[in-house]
Amino acid sequence: MILTEFDYVRPVGLEEALTLLAGTPGARVLAGGQSLLPDLRAGADRARLLVDIRRLEELRGTARGPGGLRIGALTTLAELSADPLVRAGAPELAAAARANGDPQVRNLGTVGGNLAAGGRATDLPVAAIAAGALVELAGPGGPSTVPAEEFAASGAPAGTVVTALLVSEGGRAGAFEKTADRATRYPVCATAVRITADGPRIAVTGATARPLRLRGVEDRLRAGPYTTDAVLAAFRAEPRELFVPGRGTSAEYLGHLAGVLTARALARAQALA
Repeated sequence: MILTEFDYVRPVGLEEALTLLAGTPGARVLAGGQSLLPDLRAGADRARLLVDIRRLEELRGTARGPGGLRIGALTTLAELSADPLVRAGAPELAAAARANGDPQVRNLGTVGGNLAAGGRATDLPVAAIAAGALVELAGPGGPSTVPAEEFAASGAPAGTVVTALLVSEGGRAGAFEKTADRATRYPVCATAVRITADGPRIAVTGATARPLRLRGVEDRLRAGPYTTDAVLAAFRAEPRELFVPGRGTSAEYLGHLAGVLTARALARAQALA
Protein backbone atom coordinates (compact mmCIF):
# COMPACT_ATOMS: atom_id res chain seq x y z
CA MET A 1 0.00 0.00 0.00
CA ILE A 2 0.95 3.67 -0.35
CA LEU A 3 1.71 5.65 2.78
CA THR A 4 -1.06 7.98 3.90
CA GLU A 5 -0.32 11.70 4.18
CA PHE A 6 1.46 12.93 7.29
CA ASP A 7 3.80 15.72 8.37
CA TYR A 8 7.43 15.13 9.27
CA VAL A 9 9.81 17.00 11.56
CA ARG A 10 13.30 16.33 12.89
CA PRO A 11 13.78 18.03 16.29
CA VAL A 12 17.24 19.09 17.47
CA GLY A 13 16.67 18.16 21.12
CA LEU A 14 14.55 15.98 23.37
CA GLU A 15 12.55 18.90 24.76
CA GLU A 16 11.55 19.97 21.26
CA ALA A 17 10.51 16.40 20.47
CA LEU A 18 8.30 16.27 23.59
CA THR A 19 6.72 19.62 22.72
CA LEU A 20 5.87 18.38 19.22
CA LEU A 21 4.38 15.14 20.55
CA ALA A 22 2.30 17.01 23.11
CA GLY A 23 1.04 19.55 20.59
CA THR A 24 -0.10 17.17 17.86
CA PRO A 25 -2.66 14.43 18.56
CA GLY A 26 -1.72 11.38 16.52
CA ALA A 27 2.00 12.23 16.45
CA ARG A 28 4.33 9.24 16.45
CA VAL A 29 8.01 8.82 17.29
CA LEU A 30 10.25 7.67 14.43
CA ALA A 31 13.54 6.02 15.43
CA GLY A 32 14.68 2.96 13.45
CA GLY A 33 11.32 2.69 11.70
CA GLN A 34 11.53 -1.11 11.42
CA SER A 35 8.03 -1.59 12.88
CA LEU A 36 6.31 1.75 12.38
CA LEU A 37 6.96 2.26 8.65
CA PRO A 38 5.73 -1.21 7.57
CA ASP A 39 2.61 -0.69 9.70
CA LEU A 40 1.96 2.69 8.09
CA ARG A 41 2.37 1.19 4.62
CA ALA A 42 0.03 -1.71 5.45
CA GLY A 43 -2.60 0.56 6.97
CA ALA A 44 -2.19 -1.14 10.37
CA ASP A 45 -1.21 2.20 11.95
CA ARG A 46 -1.77 5.88 11.21
CA ALA A 47 0.13 9.05 12.06
CA ARG A 48 -0.55 12.76 11.61
CA LEU A 49 3.05 13.69 12.39
CA LEU A 50 6.30 11.72 12.47
CA VAL A 51 8.77 13.10 15.01
CA ASP A 52 12.17 11.83 13.85
CA ILE A 53 14.46 11.53 16.90
CA ARG A 54 17.34 9.75 15.16
CA ARG A 55 19.75 12.67 15.60
CA LEU A 56 19.31 12.98 19.37
CA GLU A 57 22.78 11.85 20.40
CA GLU A 58 21.92 12.00 24.10
CA LEU A 59 19.78 8.89 23.56
CA ARG A 60 22.67 6.79 22.21
CA GLY A 61 25.30 4.61 23.81
CA THR A 62 25.82 2.47 26.89
CA ALA A 63 27.39 3.51 30.19
CA ARG A 64 27.94 1.90 33.57
CA GLY A 65 26.68 3.90 36.54
CA PRO A 66 26.30 3.27 40.29
CA GLY A 67 23.13 1.21 39.80
CA GLY A 68 24.20 -0.76 36.72
CA LEU A 69 23.98 -0.23 32.97
CA ARG A 70 22.19 2.60 31.21
CA ILE A 71 21.50 1.73 27.57
CA GLY A 72 20.35 4.64 25.42
CA ALA A 73 17.11 4.09 23.52
CA LEU A 74 18.68 4.96 20.14
CA THR A 75 21.43 2.37 20.55
CA THR A 76 20.97 0.00 17.61
CA LEU A 77 20.44 -3.72 18.09
CA ALA A 78 23.74 -4.35 16.29
CA GLU A 79 25.55 -2.03 18.72
CA LEU A 80 23.80 -3.63 21.69
CA SER A 81 24.76 -7.16 20.66
CA ALA A 82 28.44 -6.21 20.29
CA ASP A 83 28.81 -3.94 23.33
CA PRO A 84 31.33 -5.46 25.80
CA LEU A 85 29.54 -3.89 28.80
CA VAL A 86 26.26 -5.50 27.77
CA ARG A 87 27.82 -8.85 26.89
CA ALA A 88 29.43 -8.99 30.34
CA GLY A 89 26.67 -7.46 32.47
CA ALA A 90 23.48 -8.43 30.63
CA PRO A 91 24.24 -11.36 28.29
CA GLU A 92 20.53 -12.14 27.82
CA LEU A 93 20.04 -8.70 26.26
CA ALA A 94 23.04 -9.08 23.95
CA ALA A 95 21.81 -12.51 22.83
CA ALA A 96 18.27 -11.23 22.22
CA ALA A 97 19.64 -8.39 20.09
CA ARG A 98 21.74 -10.84 18.04
CA ALA A 99 18.66 -13.02 17.42
CA ASN A 100 16.54 -10.13 16.15
CA GLY A 101 15.74 -10.11 12.43
CA ASP A 102 18.63 -9.92 9.98
CA PRO A 103 21.72 -7.66 9.75
CA GLN A 104 19.81 -4.86 8.00
CA VAL A 105 17.15 -4.84 10.72
CA ARG A 106 19.74 -4.94 13.51
CA ASN A 107 21.70 -2.05 11.94
CA LEU A 108 18.61 0.19 11.90
CA GLY A 109 16.39 -1.14 14.69
CA THR A 110 16.81 0.51 18.07
CA VAL A 111 16.51 -0.57 21.69
CA GLY A 112 13.61 1.82 22.32
CA GLY A 113 11.78 0.84 19.16
CA ASN A 114 12.10 -2.88 19.87
CA LEU A 115 10.77 -2.40 23.40
CA ALA A 116 7.87 -0.26 22.19
CA ALA A 117 6.84 -2.33 19.13
CA GLY A 118 3.30 -2.97 20.34
CA GLY A 119 1.46 -5.89 18.78
CA ARG A 120 4.67 -7.73 17.86
CA ALA A 121 6.47 -10.46 19.77
CA THR A 122 9.91 -8.85 19.52
CA ASP A 123 12.97 -10.28 21.23
CA LEU A 124 14.24 -7.53 23.53
CA PRO A 125 11.25 -7.14 25.92
CA VAL A 126 11.46 -10.71 27.23
CA ALA A 127 15.19 -10.34 27.91
CA ALA A 128 14.58 -7.01 29.66
CA ILE A 129 11.96 -8.66 31.90
CA ALA A 130 14.30 -11.49 32.85
CA ALA A 131 17.04 -8.95 33.58
CA GLY A 132 14.73 -7.02 35.91
CA ALA A 133 15.28 -3.91 33.80
CA LEU A 134 13.51 -0.57 33.99
CA VAL A 135 12.36 1.41 30.97
CA GLU A 136 13.20 5.11 31.31
CA LEU A 137 10.71 7.56 29.81
CA ALA A 138 10.62 11.31 29.21
CA GLY A 139 7.26 13.02 29.05
CA PRO A 140 5.29 16.15 29.91
CA GLY A 141 5.53 15.36 33.62
CA GLY A 142 9.29 14.84 33.52
CA PRO A 143 11.37 11.67 33.55
CA SER A 144 10.02 8.41 34.95
CA THR A 145 10.82 4.70 35.01
CA VAL A 146 8.58 1.67 34.48
CA PRO A 147 9.46 -1.99 35.09
CA ALA A 148 10.01 -3.77 31.77
CA GLU A 149 7.21 -6.24 32.51
CA GLU A 150 4.72 -3.42 33.12
CA PHE A 151 5.91 -1.59 30.00
CA ALA A 152 5.40 -4.73 27.89
CA ALA A 153 1.77 -4.80 29.04
CA SER A 154 0.93 -1.10 28.70
CA GLY A 155 3.39 0.40 26.21
CA ALA A 156 4.58 4.01 26.19
CA PRO A 157 1.96 6.58 27.25
CA ALA A 158 0.99 9.10 24.58
CA GLY A 159 3.37 12.03 24.37
CA THR A 160 6.32 10.19 25.92
CA VAL A 161 9.65 9.04 24.51
CA VAL A 162 11.61 5.98 25.62
CA THR A 163 15.02 7.35 26.58
CA ALA A 164 16.92 4.38 28.03
CA LEU A 165 16.86 0.86 29.41
CA LEU A 166 18.28 0.56 32.93
CA VAL A 167 19.72 -2.81 33.95
CA SER A 168 20.86 -3.67 37.49
CA GLU A 169 24.15 -5.50 37.83
CA GLY A 170 22.66 -7.86 40.43
CA GLY A 171 23.29 -11.27 38.88
CA ARG A 172 25.17 -11.62 35.61
CA ALA A 173 24.27 -15.20 34.69
CA GLY A 174 21.69 -14.67 31.97
CA ALA A 175 20.79 -16.30 28.65
CA PHE A 176 18.27 -16.18 25.80
CA GLU A 177 16.90 -18.91 23.53
CA LYS A 178 14.53 -18.65 20.57
CA THR A 179 12.67 -20.62 17.95
CA ALA A 180 11.92 -18.20 15.12
CA ASP A 181 9.27 -18.11 12.42
CA ARG A 182 11.25 -18.71 9.24
CA ALA A 183 9.41 -16.07 7.22
CA THR A 184 9.35 -13.17 9.67
CA ARG A 185 12.11 -14.02 12.18
CA TYR A 186 9.68 -13.11 14.97
CA PRO A 187 9.73 -15.67 17.77
CA VAL A 188 7.35 -18.62 17.72
CA CYS A 189 8.67 -18.88 21.25
CA ALA A 190 11.57 -17.15 23.00
CA THR A 191 12.69 -17.43 26.59
CA ALA A 192 15.12 -15.41 28.66
CA VAL A 193 16.52 -16.24 32.09
CA ARG A 194 18.69 -14.67 34.72
CA ILE A 195 20.02 -16.62 37.70
CA THR A 196 20.16 -14.49 40.86
CA ALA A 197 20.84 -15.13 44.54
CA ASP A 198 17.06 -15.45 45.02
CA GLY A 199 16.66 -18.01 42.25
CA PRO A 200 15.93 -17.81 38.54
CA ARG A 201 13.97 -15.09 36.75
CA ILE A 202 12.23 -16.57 33.71
CA ALA A 203 10.28 -14.81 30.96
CA VAL A 204 8.59 -16.05 27.79
CA THR A 205 7.26 -14.40 24.63
CA GLY A 206 5.81 -15.53 21.32
CA ALA A 207 4.07 -18.51 22.89
CA THR A 208 2.12 -16.18 25.17
CA ALA A 209 -0.20 -13.25 24.46
CA ARG A 210 2.54 -10.82 25.53
CA PRO A 211 5.96 -11.05 27.16
CA LEU A 212 5.43 -12.57 30.61
CA ARG A 213 7.50 -13.37 33.67
CA LEU A 214 6.59 -16.89 34.80
CA ARG A 215 6.70 -16.62 38.58
CA GLY A 216 5.04 -20.01 39.05
CA VAL A 217 7.84 -21.72 37.13
CA GLU A 218 10.41 -19.69 39.08
CA ASP A 219 8.93 -20.83 42.40
CA ARG A 220 8.97 -24.50 41.36
CA LEU A 221 12.64 -24.24 40.36
CA ARG A 222 13.82 -22.02 43.19
CA ALA A 223 15.49 -24.83 45.13
CA GLY A 224 16.92 -26.38 41.94
CA PRO A 225 18.11 -28.36 40.16
CA TYR A 226 17.71 -26.79 36.72
CA THR A 227 17.70 -30.12 34.90
CA THR A 228 15.66 -30.50 31.72
CA ASP A 229 13.25 -32.89 33.48
CA ALA A 230 12.74 -30.46 36.37
CA VAL A 231 12.16 -27.51 34.04
CA LEU A 232 9.70 -29.42 31.86
CA ALA A 233 7.80 -30.56 34.95
CA ALA A 234 7.62 -26.95 36.15
CA PHE A 235 6.17 -25.89 32.80
CA ARG A 236 3.66 -28.75 32.73
CA ALA A 237 2.23 -27.37 35.95
CA GLU A 238 1.44 -24.03 34.27
CA PRO A 239 -2.15 -23.48 33.02
CA ARG A 240 -2.39 -24.42 29.33
CA GLU A 241 -4.46 -21.31 28.62
CA LEU A 242 -1.32 -19.28 29.34
CA PHE A 243 0.02 -20.40 25.95
CA VAL A 244 -1.73 -19.03 22.87
CA PRO A 245 -1.97 -21.43 19.90
CA GLY A 246 -1.40 -20.12 16.40
CA ARG A 247 0.41 -20.70 13.11
CA GLY A 248 -0.35 -24.43 13.30
CA THR A 249 0.84 -24.83 16.89
CA SER A 250 -1.15 -25.99 19.91
CA ALA A 251 -1.00 -24.67 23.46
CA GLU A 252 0.39 -28.04 24.55
CA TYR A 253 3.21 -27.82 22.00
CA LEU A 254 4.06 -24.22 22.89
CA GLY A 255 4.14 -25.00 26.60
CA HIS A 256 6.55 -27.85 25.94
CA LEU A 257 8.67 -25.72 23.58
CA ALA A 258 8.88 -22.96 26.18
CA GLY A 259 10.11 -25.52 28.71
CA VAL A 260 12.74 -26.90 26.34
CA LEU A 261 14.05 -23.43 25.49
CA THR A 262 14.08 -22.42 29.15
CA ALA A 263 16.07 -25.53 30.08
CA ARG A 264 18.61 -24.65 27.39
CA ALA A 265 18.80 -21.05 28.57
CA LEU A 266 19.30 -22.09 32.20
CA ALA A 267 22.08 -24.49 31.19
CA ARG A 268 23.75 -21.72 29.19
CA ALA A 269 23.39 -19.25 32.07
CA GLN A 270 24.89 -21.72 34.54
CA ALA A 271 27.85 -22.18 32.20
CA LEU A 272 28.38 -18.40 32.20
CA ALA A 273 28.10 -18.04 35.99
